[in-house]
Amino acid sequence: MTSVLFWDIDGTLLTTARAGVFSLERALEEITGVKADLQAMATAGMTDYAIAEAALAGVGHATDEETVQRFLEIHGRQLPEYLHRRDGHVLPGVREALEDLDGDPTVRNLLLTGNTQAGAAAKLAHYGLAEFFPDGGAFCVGPGERAEIARRALPFANGAPSFVIGDTPADIECGKEIGARTIAVATGSYSLAELESEQPWAAVERIPEPAELRALLGLSSTA
Repeated sequence: MTSVLFWDIDGTLLTTARAGVFSLERALEEITGVKADLQAMATAGMTDYAIAEAALAGVGHATDEETVQRFLEIHGRQLPEYLHRRDGHVLPGVREALEDLDGDPTVRNLLLTGNTQAGAAAKLAHYGLAEFFPDGGAFCVGPGERAEIARRALPFANGAPSFVIGDTPADIECGKEIGARTIAVATGSYSLAELESEQPWAAVERIPEPAELRALLGLSSTA
């Protein structure tokens, strides 16, 4: 039976080193006319919608859905122009793991992310990971908690064993919401101890080497 892996993006697959925040600042300025420094704003585990909403509220602007969606459309469209501003990178072990799993008929790699589809596509393309996620996944499309995105991801599993891999308590919550095994990876803003306190199925410092990851997932070896 095929196993389905739902991957988070920021802090799990890659880090933009907060280059994406420059795009958020520009979108905010375009809508409100206010230049604001958002680099210190906490964003880990939040959906793009919630981030946009918080940015607008922070400068005293309306946060109705039409305005937030316009903010996100601007952000998604221009994000590729900003990613080069910081030295972001693919996180340790990720590319090796994805290359090992690529083409394995017993594994399906999908996304479960708080990014919009446009934002996710921009990041994966910039860091050379898009080819590993041809089937897409579940993205932020509007207001609501991360758990709502997880519920929209569930049909992709179609009853197959599934895992949610992410770097925040929100990712762990997503896995629990849909009955998936959660693998917490401490490559983002949360320490291993902080993630373990949320009781994931497994917690690791980083994405394991291919053979170790296969063993963790219960997959047969390629050797």
